[in-house]
Amino acid sequence: MTERQQPLPERPLTPAQAFDALYAYCAPALVRQTYLLSGRRELARESVEWSFQLAWQRWPEVARDRDPASWVRATAYDFALSPWHRFRPRYRHPEPPPADACDRALLDVLLELPPPQRRTLLLYDGVGLDLPETAAESEASTPAAARRLLHARATIADRLPALSDPAELHRRLIELASAERLRAAKPPLVRSGSERRARFWTRAAIAFTVTLIGTTALTVRTAPTQYEPPVPPGATVRGVPPRVAPGPLSEAELKLRTKLRSQMQNRPERLAPQPQ
Repeated sequence: MTERQQPLPERPLTPAQAFDALYAYCAPALVRQTYLLSGRRELARESVEWSFQLAWQRWPEVARDRDPASWVRATAYDFALSPWHRFRPRYRHPEPPPADACDRALLDVLLELPPPQRRTLLLYDGVGLDLPETAAESEASTPAAARRLLHARATIADRLPALSDPAELHRRLIELASAERLRAAKPPLVRSGSERRARFWTRAAIAFTVTLIGTTALTVRTAPTQYEPPVPPGATVRGVPPRVAPGPLSEAELKLRTKLRSQMQNRPERLAPQPQ
């Protein structure tokens, strides 16, 4: 009898393979979720790429996280909801709305919600997280997350009575997110972009450090080596009139100047001492 062959142990994934697997699992759905948060297709793709580029830069930390998908999702949500995008020229004008009228109505109501309520609603009724998980990911307490969720549902039910049922709202959120053809970039492009960004900031930090060292060395070289007391301000001497800037001559001064000049031209002969 021959010995039974033991199955070969599976080789562990390389960091790039593990990153690509996480990207393939999360990125497609995450692009659609960030579109519901921001209402912008390009910003949704940019948010997902940014979050995964940051994850690749911190991959040892992200790989050991209890839920890497939650880490990436929270980073993408933060980027998509950043108020600084309104000052960027490419995001100053609104994008074309969805083609379907029902989708447009739902997206308009979502974008009118305050960002914390919109995020809580999407995590709970869109992604399907539990209330404690929703509160933890949105950095709020469980009662606060519950209040945000109830306020968001009440606003949507008031504007769209057909979506007062949470199950129907969940279905419509999925349909709205899936209606747009949003595609994420390929994982190798995201990893290469992350590495380029890391090299850029590394070089910028080195250049700043060199400039700071040079400025410090120049300051030390040109700084005085001993204390030099400041020059005291001028003090008024009693009895001496202060110096004033010359102004226009008065009529009497003009006459005196004319008289002096005429005497200098027609002056008398020089006096000489006479012997006794």
